[in-house]
Amino acid sequence: MTLRAVITTLLFVPLFSLSVHATTPGAEEVVKTTSEQVLQKLIQEKEELAAHPDRLYGMVNQLIVPHFDFSSMSKWVLGKNWRNATPEQRQQFIEQFKNLLVRTYAKTLLEYSDEKITYLPLESNANSNLVVVKTEIQQPSGAGTLPIHYRMHISGGEWKVVDVAVDGVSLVSTYRGSFGSEIRKNGLDALIAKLAERNDKLESSIE
Repeated sequence: MTLRAVITTLLFVPLFSLSVHATTPGAEEVVKTTSEQVLQKLIQEKEELAAHPDRLYGMVNQLIVPHFDFSSMSKWVLGKNWRNATPEQRQQFIEQFKNLLVRTYAKTLLEYSDEKITYLPLESNANSNLVVVKTEIQQPSGAGTLPIHYRMHISGGEWKVVDVAVDGVSLVSTYRGSFGSEIRKNGLDALIAKLAERNDKLESSIE
């Protein structure tokens, strides 16, 4: 299964007290539990989803979206363009960026064929509020493993994903480069309109 997901942030998040951490599921637990819930749903509802693939959107929104920090990732992706954006532009971008990731992820789930996920030791730093949950996906036909790393921080008392690196490539950094180029050429409003158009095409492709 080739996973494409989300996000990175350099925003400061205060360290929470030990009492908060004691009642907060760990970052690795969030990734593992969410992955298992999604894969279980894919197996249990395989025939129904095959007949109605658009229902994948509901599953992604229910099980995956709550574990991503879309506001922080949008700020990082837009960089200086975020500071210059109006409140309305910011909200429109967050919504279209979220929709892009949801639709891309839903489309990718259609390719799932029961590959094995291996969870590697958590990477953390006492001087940082970020951790990295490392996983490997066993690809089909003996193609080897695909490393997928989830960068996470605590937001609102919960661990949230702020970037996903697939085979060493940060998806947020990739989006930041392509979005920045589009904004320089045509402006932020044009980028938002282009994302909306792309989202419509992705939605149509799995209906």
